[in-house]
Amino acid sequence: MKGYVYILKDQKNKYYIGSTSDVARRMRQHYSKHTQTTRNMIQPLLVLTQEYKTIEIARKIEKKIKNLKRKDYIKKMIVDGSIKIEI
Repeated sequence: MKGYVYILKDQKNKYYIGSTSDVARRMRQHYSKHTQTTRNMIQPLLVLTQEYKTIEIARKIEKKIKNLKRKDYIKKMIVDGSIKIEI
């Protein structure tokens, strides 16, 4: 099953990094305030999505991005339009 890493950005420049096997379903959950971590985001927008061969790879990439803990890396990924992190 394919996996995706995605980045949301809200109006206050807060970011959320996630992974899923179904981006459309996950976005519906975020927009309906189903997800605790994005519930308080103000109008989050999907700013980047990248596909991977498996959901397991996507989750590993998600974890690596979250461990960076630096907004400048996330901003660069968005500007470049791709995630250049290897597992």
